[in-house]
Amino acid sequence: MEYDAYNDSGIYDDEYSDGFDYFVDLEEASLWEAKVAPVFLVVIYSLVCFLGLLGNGLVIVIATFKMKKTVNTVWFVNLAVADFLFNIFLPMHITYAAMDYHWVFGKAMCKISNFLLSHNMYTSVFLLTVISFDRCISVLLPVWSQNHRSIRLAYMTCAAVWVLAFFLSSPSLVFRDTADMHGKITCFNNFSLAAAESSLHPAHSQVVSTGYSRHVAVTVTRFLCGFLIPVFIITACYLTIVVKLQRNRLAKNKKPFKIIITIIITFFLCWCPYHTLYLLELHHTAVPSSVFSLGLPLATAVAIANSCMNPILYVFMGHDFRKFKVALFSRLANALSEDTGPSSYPSHRSFTKMSSLNEKASVNEKETSTL
Repeated sequence: MEYDAYNDSGIYDDEYSDGFDYFVDLEEASLWEAKVAPVFLVVIYSLVCFLGLLGNGLVIVIATFKMKKTVNTVWFVNLAVADFLFNIFLPMHITYAAMDYHWVFGKAMCKISNFLLSHNMYTSVFLLTVISFDRCISVLLPVWSQNHRSIRLAYMTCAAVWVLAFFLSSPSLVFRDTADMHGKITCFNNFSLAAAESSLHPAHSQVVSTGYSRHVAVTVTRFLCGFLIPVFIITACYLTIVVKLQRNRLAKNKKPFKIIITIIITFFLCWCPYHTLYLLELHHTAVPSSVFSLGLPLATAVAIANSCMNPILYVFMGHDFRKFKVALFSRLANALSEDTGPSSYPSHRSFTKMSSLNEKASVNEKETSTL
């Protein structure tokens, strides 16, 4: 028999939680639940881990050591660091899925790994909100922005973002727990904070009520702070920017807008299914269990894939797709160095020249080879 997503004890059985804790009785499990899902997650997580470590590592190195520090590079480096930290711990979840959902890394790592997933989500969405607000101020108040938009202020803002993300992600450090269920160690959310053994047969209904209330509070807070409120702020910022630029025709180059808007759209497309299913899970008895058993592993895989997306977007949107001979470092640097405002701020010239030389060299090679 399948476990309920929220059992009578008030302990949340993470059969579905985060996609990592998906476990069922193999006798009644479907082919997807028993065989396909673990293999699928291992493949996806491995690919995301490789691309995330490589891509975000390149962004961190290039923006830190190869480029002049700007407000823009500070934003993108912090985005990359948040994704990179999460990808470092992703191999544990790959192992968890590969071992048929048997957690061998202990309770502390169970807490930390889930904390990093939440922290990555909050840090990313808050930084995207800050970037959107920064763009809006640069367009609406160009003189003020030029005088006050400093690297020091950007670092202070990022520090505040990391602290706020830590605070909002802290429930994972409190409620995450491990228990031996059917011969396997499971990493799950123990919202009742009851001992795993005694909680399987609760003595008081108060335990159930308290656990469910905490479950609702964590889920709703995550949805509001990690998704809905940032959506409204970001949408308002970019609507304001579009109206202002169209009215005054200030923008000379639309590419910087396309890059950041694509990053934002990608983030919300990746995380929307995740938040939707977790809200539905609050009323899981009214929804077929297959929605969660099939949907949550997929939704979590898509959400986690966002941690490797940004460097790919930098590369393919930093220059025209047709210029395949342009160096990878040039593309990354070009994307990271672009700013927006009343008039597009210039990119770092050294990398612009590098990309031009690479293009000319590729043309000369082609002409030489044809002679």
